[in-house]
Amino acid sequence: MTALADLSLTDAANAVASGQATSVDLLHACWARMDAVNPRINAVIWQEREQAEAAAKAADAAVRDKKPLGPLHGVPMAHKDMYYQAGKLSTCGSALRREYRPAVTATVISRLEAAGAYTFAGLNMAEFAQNPTGHNKTFGDCHNPWNLPYITGGSSSGSGASVAARFNYMALGSDTGGSIRLPASACGVTGLKPTQTRVSRFGVMPLSFSHDNVGPLARTARDCARVLGVMAGYDPLDTTSAREPVPDYEAAMTGDLRGLRIGVPTNYFLDGADASVLAAMEAALQVLIARGAAVSLFELPLMDVIAAYGGIVSRAEAAPIHAEWMRTQPQVYGQHISGRMYPGYAIPAAYYIESLSRRGPVLKAFAAEVFAKADVLVTPTIRTCLPTLAETDIDQGPPGTEHKFMAVSSNTRPFNYLGLPAISVPCGFDPNGCPIGLQIAGRPFGEARILNVAGAYQADTGFHADKPSILDGAAA
Repeated sequence: MTALADLSLTDAANAVASGQATSVDLLHACWARMDAVNPRINAVIWQEREQAEAAAKAADAAVRDKKPLGPLHGVPMAHKDMYYQAGKLSTCGSALRREYRPAVTATVISRLEAAGAYTFAGLNMAEFAQNPTGHNKTFGDCHNPWNLPYITGGSSSGSGASVAARFNYMALGSDTGGSIRLPASACGVTGLKPTQTRVSRFGVMPLSFSHDNVGPLARTARDCARVLGVMAGYDPLDTTSAREPVPDYEAAMTGDLRGLRIGVPTNYFLDGADASVLAAMEAALQVLIARGAAVSLFELPLMDVIAAYGGIVSRAEAAPIHAEWMRTQPQVYGQHISGRMYPGYAIPAAYYIESLSRRGPVLKAFAAEVFAKADVLVTPTIRTCLPTLAETDIDQGPPGTEHKFMAVSSNTRPFNYLGLPAISVPCGFDPNGCPIGLQIAGRPFGEARILNVAGAYQADTGFHADKPSILDGAAA
């Protein structure tokens, strides 16, 4: 029998709804696992046990009383600590907000609660969501459950680590340059960045308004499909959120890939890729081919433009958010945060306006050429074997450390400037025993298709079900 903490999110929700398990059972299983494992991985900033216990008991009472149940009824969750909940702690991973308690609740949190879920903890993250590794000078670095000295990916470091360590069924992450997909890849879980504007960002700590995305990290593509179905859709509190209809993402996961055209880029995404990463991607492609997909290799257009414009936009938009603190308390920030921020103040307005105004035409030209040849793009999520925390510590490391630091997110950043949906699924392990991720990207609002591809791959492989050895003997 599968231990309760090891269930996928959909299985956990279905177990509560059918009476096979109680919400209290799930919560206690998560706590037991967390108590056993978290001291070694440092994925949690704060806990809320009393209120979570009350929410679990209320969820169980609703089942007993045969009340209508939402698709996430009774499932405990913990999230990256930048999703505001009125009156509750939201540190944003920074000493500057160590005691911050917002007055509003993020729309995505409200929608998860309306679907029956509840929160039991806030998760570690990069300071103000500004690194791809998992370093944090205030709350301590987050460690990879598969190999403790190695990075978890960031900035949603605690989200990836908690789901991988099986004490959290689903965690919200944010993705401005890869911060959902990177920890998903590094920690061997599934992470979905939706199309820009697909999910409301109201009540979510901002980083770069044009690049920020909200999405889930969970065990499986089906888990992500269920969560996206709950969260997606127009929100009057976020007028930038799309009015595009929300499909039934789970129903679209048929596993049928016959006739699907997969494009593999020959430029940019494989530059400097490690052999083990390339081998894992090739093996994954063979699985998809066996399902009826066809693979073609071709060069992507405009990649130099996308990289240049994307870097300008993200830096120029992050800088003013922190301008007051940078003037009055710059010493509180990590050195690498200051190093990222200061250049943002020097970017000419004309460069920023050009980069932003060209975004639509660049996307139109890119999509017209690429999606005439392919239905989805497949690349490695991270093109190299995972580096260690020490190798990417740009606050303390030797000159050159920044190159390994920045290389982590090379393959994810382009899809933020383009605004395209992308998902990372585990597809193997590197020689150090750390997970390798496969990135699948699609057309705007093409989440149903990439979820179907990811789900089909997971139906024929078992990497998403593998557990790190740190769980051996841990409470279940």
